[in-house]
Amino acid sequence: MKTLLKKYFGYDNFRPMQEDIINNVLAKKDTFVLMPTGGGKSICYQLPALKLEGLTLVISPLISLMKDQVDNLKANGVAAEYINSTLSNEEINDIQKRVSKKEIKLLYVAPERFALGDFKEFLKSIEISLIAIDEAHCISEWGHDFRPEYRNLKFLKTTFPNVPIIALTATATNRVRDDIILHLSLGGASVFFSSFNRENLNLRVLKKKDSVNQIVKMLKDYKNESAIIYCFSRKDCENIAIYLKKSGFKALPYHAGLKPEIRKHNQELFISDEVNIIVATIAFGMGIDKPDVRLVVHHTFPKTLEGYYQEIGRAGRDGLSSDCILFYSY
Repeated sequence: MKTLLKKYFGYDNFRPMQEDIINNVLAKKDTFVLMPTGGGKSICYQLPALKLEGLTLVISPLISLMKDQVDNLKANGVAAEYINSTLSNEEINDIQKRVSKKEIKLLYVAPERFALGDFKEFLKSIEISLIAIDEAHCISEWGHDFRPEYRNLKFLKTTFPNVPIIALTATATNRVRDDIILHLSLGGASVFFSSFNRENLNLRVLKKKDSVNQIVKMLKDYKNESAIIYCFSRKDCENIAIYLKKSGFKALPYHAGLKPEIRKHNQELFISDEVNIIVATIAFGMGIDKPDVRLVVHHTFPKTLEGYYQEIGRAGRDGLSSDCILFYSY
């Protein structure tokens, strides 16, 4: 497995727990993984996918997350594709034909796709070796990113009883964990917990006074480094992005009010380092696999502690020292 790890992902050694999780998956056992953002969850199903005979089906909640992961896999020489609403029927048909011919190892889909009877029938016609459910906390009403479509995934265990399932999340209380295991019928799953202490993240809390100018001063210390600034409202995102541009920084907004093609374009510019600052609502971030984010700023208090943990998890995924700033006001 280390040979594959080096060849496709460039790592010499596994991170804590990764090898145990991968061995459990290759033994065709159901698996539940609670691992911090940046801990290397994706490799826990991407690496077994290369070893297993058939297709690894990955359920992912966001179009941006799918694109990001598939682009990275393709860049590493792994045959991966996604099917979602951004593709035409012709493109989807072409991908399904390639899956049938075993030309694709990993296929990413959104949970909404399973509402289509034709797609379910297609899945029954191919060899699936592993089902990975990423951001599994979305299945729980007690989670901070609840997605009703994730509830429909309970059919997977009954439809594919002999296919192992791996469910992964970075944020789950005991209540959410139990909810995930219940609704995916993973009662017999092996459960893996990793430490949530990210020692390379430096957390600071500052009083919210003249905060935008405080951010400008901070960014001068991070010249050309990647940074994410989280805001509560779309208006704040737009205004702060404009102010930063006027102050000489390369900054773009990201929020649900922008057209999908603009959001996609802004994300791509950020991932490719053509723009180094994104000013975003929480619509941005889940699964964004950019390793060198050096600064995450919360201009507004996050809604939940789990949400805060997930969002600061964008920082320092390469293991290097990174700063997380939270502004507060009474």
